[in-house]
Amino acid sequence: MKKIIALLALAASFVQPAAAQQDPKAGKILDQMSAKYQAMKAFKASFTQTLENQTAKVKENMSGDILVSGTKFRLKVNGQEVINDGKTMWAYMKSENEVNISEYDPSDDQEINPSQIYSLYKKGYKYTYAGTTKEGGVTCDVIELSPEDHNNQVYKVRLNVSQADKSVKSWKMFKKNGNRYTFAIKKFEPNVPVDATTFTFDKAKYKGVKVIDLR
Repeated sequence: MKKIIALLALAASFVQPAAAQQDPKAGKILDQMSAKYQAMKAFKASFTQTLENQTAKVKENMSGDILVSGTKFRLKVNGQEVINDGKTMWAYMKSENEVNISEYDPSDDQEINPSQIYSLYKKGYKYTYAGTTKEGGVTCDVIELSPEDHNNQVYKVRLNVSQADKSVKSWKMFKKNGNRYTFAIKKFEPNVPVDATTFTFDKAKYKGVKVIDLR
């Protein structure tokens, strides 16, 4: 289960208004980026994730894909799968053929779940414009977010937003324990089809799965 929680470090990885003054230039870019994603019924992205911790001399890479519709998402990475319908979360571990079911309460979650990346800045975060960078030949604006809650184990999130189409090209999460998580989008598909079964766990498709209901 700890591995599943680490994945949701896409975290706290795409919402009370911020009390402090915000950078208007950064805010305009974030609003344009957010509007782009919220206009889509659903989107799918393939990504790479890199975990680095210089003190522990750790560097790990993995790849995965995610399907998002509003606050719902379906994440697959490294033999693990997390499905969230906005109310219930299923965390499936293929190696153990086991699924943990829990109620999902975003107010209890300091980790950035995958559906938040385009709206994270709207609640509880300060944001500043941090210049530009090139990513895959694309010029990006760099926006840095910092949580107002000092107990949050994440102290900074850095977003690279394409100047051309306001899409998120990558983001990096900095945690107090020294871990740095970088997520880079490799392929993006807007407005993919979804239905009522997309964001639920169908036990029949996982033969012999052990179900642990934590609700």
